[in-house]
Amino acid sequence: MNEPIERQAVISGAAQSEIGRRLYRTGLDLTIEASLRAIEDAGLTVDDIDGISTYPGSGGPFGGISGAELHDALRFSLNWRDGALETSGQLGAVHKAVLAVAAGLARHVLVFRTVVEGSGGAVRAGGGGGGMGGGMPPAFQYLIPYGVTSAANWIACYAQRHMHDYGTTREQLGAIAINARTNAASNPQAIYTDPMTMDDYLGIRMISDPFGLYDCDVPCDGSTVVIVSHRDYAPDAPNGAVHVNAMGTALRGRPSWDQFDDLTTMAMRDSAASMWERTELTAADVDTAQLYDGFSWLAMAWIEALGFCGKGEGGPFVEGGSRIAPDGELPLNTWGGQLSGGRLHGFGFLHEGVMQLRGTANVQVADCEVAAVGAGGGPESGCLLLTKEIR
Repeated sequence: MNEPIERQAVISGAAQSEIGRRLYRTGLDLTIEASLRAIEDAGLTVDDIDGISTYPGSGGPFGGISGAELHDALRFSLNWRDGALETSGQLGAVHKAVLAVAAGLARHVLVFRTVVEGSGGAVRAGGGGGGMGGGMPPAFQYLIPYGVTSAANWIACYAQRHMHDYGTTREQLGAIAINARTNAASNPQAIYTDPMTMDDYLGIRMISDPFGLYDCDVPCDGSTVVIVSHRDYAPDAPNGAVHVNAMGTALRGRPSWDQFDDLTTMAMRDSAASMWERTELTAADVDTAQLYDGFSWLAMAWIEALGFCGKGEGGPFVEGGSRIAPDGELPLNTWGGQLSGGRLHGFGFLHEGVMQLRGTANVQVADCEVAAVGAGGGPESGCLLLTKEIR
């Protein structure tokens, strides 16, 4: 095959702001902190940044500060910029930055995602992003009359169907949550770090059957920034550049949460398939998987979609937790994921993938050379295959 265009790009820098449950700092404040750290991590200056990309930009149901706010605050001089909700999930901002660099539209693109959901209204009302804004998506007119206003409700229906068709159990979902909590204990920025047993998991209050509280990600405040650069900068990246081997961006089903053609999976089925179509590597080559766990079942759906096990076999695959532990065959969400590390809305997984390939993670996977990163649920889904060396 001809070399996929995404291999022209690397991640040369990565950093996060302070992360906490309720920091009461504005989104812009957190984004500036993470941006300056990432630029320094990449061995660059503010003047070197000639592109900016974010998800979702201003407004929309997911909130977030706009690229324009950061652009103005740091006085970037840009050749390319982007920020939009209708893309391949949260990682769509990274996908587009990679394409911009590969096309020569920019050389160093700063990509960010910032949340202030922990502090909530107190910070949102004061500016700096993170609110709902922009009105509700059109599909909500069919959901709100039935009280189905939360992603917990929508995704719980998928999980129930998976349980019905394949015999998946709450204890199997619990293995994902417990693994996340165990890994979070070594992450100094994680929100939940206290040990959790299966009895703790099963005994917590129900949120939306089959999801209890520990099946749901924990709101937090924080910003994650990566610098996407042309691969010819890789030798100059002082902390090591991570190579983009393949991207998955496809949505081959309906763009709908409740009208998808297969209610035991989501659009990760399509984005994962498109990623594997663009690489010589296989699931067997992956050393760690950092997979979206906004709700525990989503991580299981990603595991199946990416081919780490067969369709419907996600429950037995994760059962007991040994396979997904840091020393298992598929180390999963080694930073604690969103279930315990905090809901950084997809970008925490990307940051951890970079740290694993650099060999600097808090819970380091031995001899880590290939990382799969997947983010999103419903029709908003995308993934990346990252490598330590160019492949």
